[in-house]
Amino acid sequence: MMTTRLSVFSLSVLLCCASLGAPVEAAELEGAWSTDASLCGKVFAKSGARVSFAKDSELSGSGFIIQGREIRGPTATCRIKQTKEDGPVTHMIAACATDIMLSDVALSFRSVNADELFRLFPNMPGMEIKYYRCSM
Repeated sequence: MMTTRLSVFSLSVLLCCASLGAPVEAAELEGAWSTDASLCGKVFAKSGARVSFAKDSELSGSGFIIQGREIRGPTATCRIKQTKEDGPVTHMIAACATDIMLSDVALSFRSVNADELFRLFPNMPGMEIKYYRCSM
């Protein structure tokens, strides 16, 4: 009986500690996001479960893709290192790579609803870009 209580207690402590150390996932941001909802088919292409940028997508519009802990843009791929939720605003630190450079980038997004968000630029008050989730 004592062993069972000790095992249950140990398991509870382990689960509690594991959840404290787990990174926060921005699952609600997962998907393909475009600055113009009507151009999703020209900005993105889907092959199986993988969404990518369509050929010559930069001629049609702008966007980014979030899948798991990865954010992809037309010219950079980023790995989300840290995420912090602050009400409707999600702050991220991402390690980004382009063809010529590696750097950590701070990103902030404010959710409007499930399919609309604003990319915020904290160092430039009033500067924001609206994005729409593309159904892929």
